[in-house]
Amino acid sequence: MKQNTGWQLQAKCYDALEAMAFLKKHTVDFVFLDINMPRLSGMELATLLPDTRIVFTTAYTEYAADSYNFKTIDYLLKPITLKRFLAAQQKIEAYFSAPVTSAEAGITAAQDGYFFVKSGKVLRRMLLDDILYFEGEKEYVRLVTAGEQILMNRRLKEVEEQLAIPFVRVHNSYIVNIKQLNRIQDNHIFIGSKQIPISEKYRDQFMAVIQEKLF
Repeated sequence: MKQNTGWQLQAKCYDALEAMAFLKKHTVDFVFLDINMPRLSGMELATLLPDTRIVFTTAYTEYAADSYNFKTIDYLLKPITLKRFLAAQQKIEAYFSAPVTSAEAGITAAQDGYFFVKSGKVLRRMLLDDILYFEGEKEYVRLVTAGEQILMNRRLKEVEEQLAIPFVRVHNSYIVNIKQLNRIQDNHIFIGSKQIPISEKYRDQFMAVIQEKLF
């Protein structure tokens, strides 16, 4: 890598079939994957790599929501500025600094629109659509609905890894449910009575998802 990442570049592949051949013989931590490629698109390749962690690098905003059906760490829109790349670097390194297994996680995988949340010694059944947002508070995460708040002994990064659209990280301290979003104004999100800032680090990713719903 040209930037000072400390990462080791294992290969450059110029189409999806070349990448598949390499990945069959080599193990990598993650791949930078373009969407516009010859023979197979990046999205088509991603479906063939279910266990590979991906950082999408693309000029196309319309695939942002679909990208989080895979093990996506980040979604970088071209042209990629140095500032945005460095933000992605921090996110990638944070992702690998504290891996979490499903046995350790306090939120089970969501199925049929709900999951179970561990709060103390109690497992609470929560409907996905009822959740307004998650707020990180150091070593804890506050899950907020319209009627209650549940404090979990979790890190926000761990929660993020188990969620997909419509939940989007918008700030170091917040993951929001875009189904519950009322409006976006002056670089802030309004959900119910809560005003949540959108940080520069997560703005591109968040706005790419919002773009899907823009008329």
